[in-house]
Amino acid sequence: MDMLLKKILILGVGNAQVDALKYLSENTDFEIHACSYINEGAGIIYSDKFSMININDTKKISEYVKENDIDIIYSIGSDIAMPTVAQVSDELSLPCFLSPELPSICNNKHFLRASLGVDFDGNLKFCVAEKLEQLAEWSIFPCILKPVDSQGQRGVYKINGKQDFEQQFEISQSYSRSNKVIVEEFVNGPEISVNLYMYRGQIKFFLVSDRIVFENLPGGIIKEHHLPSAFTDDDDRVKIYDLVERCVKKLGISDGPVYFQIKLENGYKVIEVASRLDGCHMWDLILHFCGDNLLKATFEHLINGKEPFFNNELYDKRFELNFFCEKPGVKFNREKYDLTNACKTVWYYSTGEIVPSVNGIMEKCGYMIREVDK
Repeated sequence: MDMLLKKILILGVGNAQVDALKYLSENTDFEIHACSYINEGAGIIYSDKFSMININDTKKISEYVKENDIDIIYSIGSDIAMPTVAQVSDELSLPCFLSPELPSICNNKHFLRASLGVDFDGNLKFCVAEKLEQLAEWSIFPCILKPVDSQGQRGVYKINGKQDFEQQFEISQSYSRSNKVIVEEFVNGPEISVNLYMYRGQIKFFLVSDRIVFENLPGGIIKEHHLPSAFTDDDDRVKIYDLVERCVKKLGISDGPVYFQIKLENGYKVIEVASRLDGCHMWDLILHFCGDNLLKATFEHLINGKEPFFNNELYDKRFELNFFCEKPGVKFNREKYDLTNACKTVWYYSTGEIVPSVNGIMEKCGYMIREVDK
């Protein structure tokens, strides 16, 4: 009797999900299903079947999974997708790294801060509000104003005084699905990313990289990632390892990829935690840097339950991932970028295409990975 073809559903078909869809199409025998609320996205061409379904609609996603005998549901690079992944997988007893509650904690800045707790070494001071007057007692400036539950740096503002709340509160709130904002103490200093891979409660992969943002723009909009980290030394990395280990234990993350954003100032402060692969193609930069493939490890673990193996070696070379960024509404031009020493180049848009608005400030239009002098 012929073996039944296994099927996997990827939520989303945008630039963040292209890596997953392309990997699956080239490296597995799965029938690849994908869905999105609109019939467009660079990842559609890598799917065998595409359906227009809002990835937030857990009921319709669940119905689709049952009707099409889907074996696995997953996504990468999307906070919005992961609650659906976890809830539907739990409901239908499909393989999943996440508990039903975990993505909602990581996706909601209020839930994350509260789950870590006010006494957690590495947490930020914060306040949550639905109305402007609820921030009347806040006295820590500068600070950061954010929607509690958006992604992609939407609605994020640096606040220097109470008068700024009046100007930015409603704008920030408009990006929140729950109509709530959070104010967090502002942490200056360098910013790093930490990529982890967890297997049965143990850290199997740990790597610190430097996260370079546009200094003149609000919200920590990403510009570059650098490996290895020049912002940290061996002593820092020991302490950062302790921080992320305490964090995953506190949040109950036991399996799969985990991504952290951390600020370095008078210690180490957790800015973001995501129980998924990041949306910045960091797996690709890491692969070039040290040969460890987090994307492959994720799917082999998810599909086959295979324990991942990593070298965890720091090599004597430097790599950067540089995003091609433009303001929304302009015509994109590939020719303006210097691709010297590029090992890999990926374009989101063609020359002449109008750059769409995602965060409304500065948009990623592609990226290159290159080796640079030490």
